[in-house]
Amino acid sequence: MVTGSNMHDLRQTAWNAAAQVVDPEIPVLTIADLGVLRDVTVIDCAVEVAITPTYSGCPAMNMIALEIELALEREGIRNSKVRTVLSPAWTTDWMSEQGRQKLKEYGIAPPQTGGGRRALFGEQEVACPQCGSVNTEVLSEFGSTSCKALWRCKACREPFDYFKCH
Repeated sequence: MVTGSNMHDLRQTAWNAAAQVVDPEIPVLTIADLGVLRDVTVIDCAVEVAITPTYSGCPAMNMIALEIELALEREGIRNSKVRTVLSPAWTTDWMSEQGRQKLKEYGIAPPQTGGGRRALFGEQEVACPQCGSVNTEVLSEFGSTSCKALWRCKACREPFDYFKCH
């Protein structure tokens, strides 16, 4: 017989396992850091993990789903399903502060909280992750992946990726 306590333990074990899955495009971030991991539910001992892509055509989602299934299996959870949730759409506001710090330390300028509107009008100030200067310029709206833009610091002259606001 499955009790509420056992269901809670199973849910927590599943959440912890899924939360450790890293983003294949930015391996310093977990899907929990990104806010891609949305929910874990348990119904009749079956685990369902809900994830939301950073954008609807994100090529990493299939790999993330597979890695979640493998992480759950390593914890002995074999009756699982990964579900993609598109609404509400993912936003950079869902990223954790720890995730933003990891991005910066990795050399990628983290998204600004609530910065999407400034970006629409070309008023963004993006700090260089190497030297901290805001004397920066956008080189291309398309960076190494679709969720990043390529910027350059005018102070230290280093190029860097900026994780775009959504």
